[in-house]
Amino acid sequence: MLVFWKARLVLLAVPKTGSSAYESALAPHASMTVLDPPELKHAPVYRYNRFFRPMFEKMGTPHMELMAVIREPVSWLGSWYRYRQRGFLDGKPTSTRGISLDDFVDAYTRGERPPFANVGSQAKFVEPRPNGTDVSQLFRYENQPGIIAFLEDRLGVALDLPRENVSPRGDLALSPELETKLRRKCAADFEVWERAQG
Repeated sequence: MLVFWKARLVLLAVPKTGSSAYESALAPHASMTVLDPPELKHAPVYRYNRFFRPMFEKMGTPHMELMAVIREPVSWLGSWYRYRQRGFLDGKPTSTRGISLDDFVDAYTRGERPPFANVGSQAKFVEPRPNGTDVSQLFRYENQPGIIAFLEDRLGVALDLPRENVSPRGDLALSPELETKLRRKCAADFEVWERAQG
């Protein structure tokens, strides 16, 4: 999470959407960078609302605008799948080594997900709160020019994004049956991506 106090902007770090690259490029310009623990670095709207919003209000800022980047759901799950094939996870319950993409996505669509498929939901991450706290600047990951243009204009900086935390390459062809199931079971994730600025 990056906080830009003067610009009244908070960039929420949705996992697997390039947040590490934005962190590297923008941290020198941020008033506050939340890097650890992961639960706060990747704080969703509900956690921001609970912990950070009250603190900012006490400092005299009644409203900080929230920004987030979300990724096309199949691509997002593919990135998680590839990331969890890395060697440092070998032998751990979160590893996807030896598991097919279809099996990973099938496990993700279950009510109770096994550890290797328990990666959250982008729709839940950006879900508005009853008190009105929500993401007003929601961008598709695939719209990098739009994201960069918005940040450069809002923050008055020139951005040169490095490639960071890139998952290993791999075949991300999902079977049509699994994609249909994913779209049915996780419709909210596709809907929120469709609404984002493309």
